Amino acid sequence: MWVRKRIDIGWSDLGAGMLHALRPFDRKAAGRGLERAWSEADDALACLSVRSGFDLLLGTLDLPPGSEVLVSAVTIPDMVRIIREHGLVPVPVDVDIESMAPKLERIQAAVTPATRAILVAHLCGGRFPIGPVVELAERHGLLLLEDCAQAFAGPGYRGDPAADVSMFSFGPIKTATSLAGALLRVRDPELLGRMRTRQAAYPVQSRAYYFRRLWKYTAMKVGAMRPVLAGIVAYWKLRGWDPDRMINGTARGFPGPAFFSMIRKQPSAPLLALMRRRLRRFNTDRLARRTARGEFLVKYLDGRVTCPGTRTRPHTHWVFPVLADNPDEVIAALAGAGFDATQGQSMCVVDPPPDRPELEPAEARLMLAKTVYLPFYPEMPEKPFRRMIDLMLEELVPASVSAVGPGVEPAPAYASSTYPSR
Repeated sequence: MWVRKRIDIGWSDLGAGMLHALRPFDRKAAGRGLERAWSEADDALACLSVRSGFDLLLGTLDLPPGSEVLVSAVTIPDMVRIIREHGLVPVPVDVDIESMAPKLERIQAAVTPATRAILVAHLCGGRFPIGPVVELAERHGLLLLEDCAQAFAGPGYRGDPAADVSMFSFGPIKTATSLAGALLRVRDPELLGRMRTRQAAYPVQSRAYYFRRLWKYTAMKVGAMRPVLAGIVAYWKLRGWDPDRMINGTARGFPGPAFFSMIRKQPSAPLLALMRRRLRRFNTDRLARRTARGEFLVKYLDGRVTCPGTRTRPHTHWVFPVLADNPDEVIAALAGAGFDATQGQSMCVVDPPPDRPELEPAEARLMLAKTVYLPFYPEMPEKPFRRMIDLMLEELVPASVSAVGPGVEPAPAYASSTYPSR
């Protein structure tokens, strides 16, 4: 079975992380070195996760209770949970399916005197221009927060300089993962200083915890190998467990009820050291191959299948979603052929405040209900990749529409010779 997502970390990186966890060194020095490497403007802050950084930011801002935070309507549930934990009101802004960007007219309609900030998310590996949102935020005196957790594209991009805060994730399923960790850029020096002081009072996540995490994801990397994964899924089904929920659950960053005590910690020294290593050794070739494959698929499916977010440029195709009226049938058909597609359980649609039903993000809700995420990564060889697209099209479009055949040539950057069989 071709797993839905490959963990983007090599065996040598896992080994280096374990050595870092066993070797004592200065955590503060490691943090300073990482932050300087991230931004020469001295505006970077290393955190345990984007959730940790966002919670730290809202706690430091200490906005009046009942203040509103506008949020891209499609996000992860924990971001909404954090907003509410601080006594604030999340207000959804519906998104444009082609770009996954919040619609400007919906932002304007959502702003009230109680609005204090807007959180925009770049999704699926794409990045939309935030200039119009910047102008609107400045006009209304709003803080502009940029969630770039899914948009990391290597050393050349550190967030839009016009955003007040830009947040990048290096969690388990992200590009160039360190299996945890986040880097923020906070453009207001006074706010950054207060955030540093507040975070310094947090306990440090233990080396032992991170060492266990490294072993867990080493086991998951082994488990993602096709024969191993097939056996694991067969066992789960035999026990009556839902493989989709089990796979998604294993990758959750902060499971369990003690959510806030888990995220309110400082990153450990080995985590900081591994993040620095991943940035220094960033695999531009893998990203280029993933991007090229995604661009080919976008062009080929154009007019046949709706692919959310694929109109943005640049776009690295961190995931590849398609819309289906029959998502369960598509997923089942792909699973029967050995492809681990999913509807995903990590994203949610933000509900409007009870007294503002006109802000219901109908487009986002309909889109998420129809979304299927394809197994998508450059390590999948050309032959199974084409077979997956053939099958998907059979399930999504009339049989008379031709599938990916030998006459359709992919971009040279990921010709079949680039992807050796496993």
